[in-house]
Amino acid sequence: MKKLISIFTCACLLSITVIAQPKTDPEARLKELGIQLIKPVPPIANYVKAVRVGSLVYLSGHGPDKPEGGAVTGKVGSDLTLEQGRDAARLAGISLLSTLKAEIGDLNKVKRIVKVLGMVNCLPTFDKQPAVINGFSDLMVEVFGENGKHARSAVGMSSLPNNIAVEIEMIVEMKD
Repeated sequence: MKKLISIFTCACLLSITVIAQPKTDPEARLKELGIQLIKPVPPIANYVKAVRVGSLVYLSGHGPDKPEGGAVTGKVGSDLTLEQGRDAARLAGISLLSTLKAEIGDLNKVKRIVKVLGMVNCLPTFDKQPAVINGFSDLMVEVFGENGKHARSAVGMSSLPNNIAVEIEMIVEMKD
């Protein structure tokens, strides 16, 4: 009997926890945050920006595309400050969300952000890559709530295509 009561209590607590978690509407969150998605930038070589495999969407590396066109360029730690690098990572996040929305139609179809690789164009002595890529990661949590938290690698690169400040790729899980 005690075991049955324990199981019932656990089930009730689990139900309350699931019900208590607020449902995040990423489309509404973008509006609340004043973020406008951009027209996805076409690939610069022979590849596609997104590939769906089962319930996953793999997004190719995206740079920090400015809303008015062009991209943030330069090396973080010499040409750009850490804060400017973080802002560039946020812009790369907006670019990725723009491509993702173009691919799936509605960001409410996203179950969670799964994995991210953030590459920072920086000097060999610069060691704050995780702080730079937080500009991206913080945006995903702002937009998707807990489902925006992801596994991540943040690495430094001696150069990136067209001297962009950051390049970020991500894997997203879709709802059934």
